[in-house]
Amino acid sequence: MDGIHILICASQVNQIPFIFKKGVPTQNIMATYSLDMQFILVWAGWEGSAHDTRIFLEAIENPNKRFSKPPKSIEK
Repeated sequence: MDGIHILICASQVNQIPFIFKKGVPTQNIMATYSLDMQFILVWAGWEGSAHDTRIFLEAIENPNKRFSKPPKSIEK
């Protein structure tokens, strides 16, 4: 899993929440992939100021995102 910031073009009014710590507007994109380099999930569109941990927690807690998780263990 990796997060990357991609530069975006937006009007000055709309780019304010997307300003990254370096002062440029970006989108934070999270991608997860398998060991054989196949994408499992790509989630784009987060504001540049969003931290990677915030995006990851939203991905695993939101059931609509269908983030791949290991099966729940069966207790005996």
